[in-house]
Amino acid sequence: MKQPIFLKPLFQERIWGGAKLRKSYGYQIPSLQTGECWAISAHPNGQSVVASGCLAEKSLGELWEEQPELFGHFDSDRFPLLTKILDANDDLSVQVHPNDKYANEFENGELGKTECWYIIDCDDDADMIFGHHAKSKEEFIQLIEERNWNGLLNRIKIKPGDFFYVPSGTIHALCKGTLVLETQQSSDTTYRVYDYNRLGQDGKLRELHLDKAIEVTTVPHTASKIEPAVAQTAGGSITTFVEEDYFTVYKWEVKNSLSLTQEAHFTLASVISGEGKIISEGREFSIKRGDHFILPNQMQSFTIEGSVELIASHPNNKGAQRHELESTVRQMANI
Repeated sequence: MKQPIFLKPLFQERIWGGAKLRKSYGYQIPSLQTGECWAISAHPNGQSVVASGCLAEKSLGELWEEQPELFGHFDSDRFPLLTKILDANDDLSVQVHPNDKYANEFENGELGKTECWYIIDCDDDADMIFGHHAKSKEEFIQLIEERNWNGLLNRIKIKPGDFFYVPSGTIHALCKGTLVLETQQSSDTTYRVYDYNRLGQDGKLRELHLDKAIEVTTVPHTASKIEPAVAQTAGGSITTFVEEDYFTVYKWEVKNSLSLTQEAHFTLASVISGEGKIISEGREFSIKRGDHFILPNQMQSFTIEGSVELIASHPNNKGAQRHELESTVRQMANI
């Protein structure tokens, strides 16, 4: 398998969703409250399937189990990452995610959720919630009990092209008028802290998870310093946004031609603008805005031609090894 594995996106309706996934990418969305495109996913709550070729209609989870050679026999008990595009037509709930240890113990073996965001587009005055002002756990609890959200939550201005690394334990919320590509651990565990007193489809206030949120939130907030590294070539550029335990995330900006060598076990890629083609061993594969694919382990060298921008990522071993260790410790504790 020395060619890209193209995947069909699937969609999740959300109370804060809108129609930008259709307007921006031409996707056939289920409603005008479509908040999430699960672009590359093997999570049980939403599985990607292969779009074409000899693997067509196979789920990503099936490929992971049945053909591990595609992924370089990556050492993990599950497909480790999940790529999404989020349309925040309204403010998302203020939330926090657990780490691996907490999720493994209290969420039936789920992974924790460290994630990152690339701002594809946003309104001119858009902002987001990133972190909080509490200096101690006691102050954090007090501000929540007082519902002093302005005193607790840290708001920052954003613009297209910004990148944010959001480790587990970070209070955060995307806000209205934002279109984001998210790279995250393969997890669907979220603890809501505040939701603007919104009603769900059942007419009741949406559930909050304050006890768990208080347990997992990092206090005081620590902002991870991100220093993107840009490598320029005549045909384009490669920006490395972050390289940490769970994933490395890049932006590939192709002006005419960019030749790349894959050093990871496998790579996830999403086309965020433009169009072009991937050339591998004499074969050409067209790519365009809104396409999502995996470059399998056997596809070591390739060239991208055209005028096109992609966000690419790959998993790192440290995150997988950490989760395996914590799962083993949990199993031993239950013996």
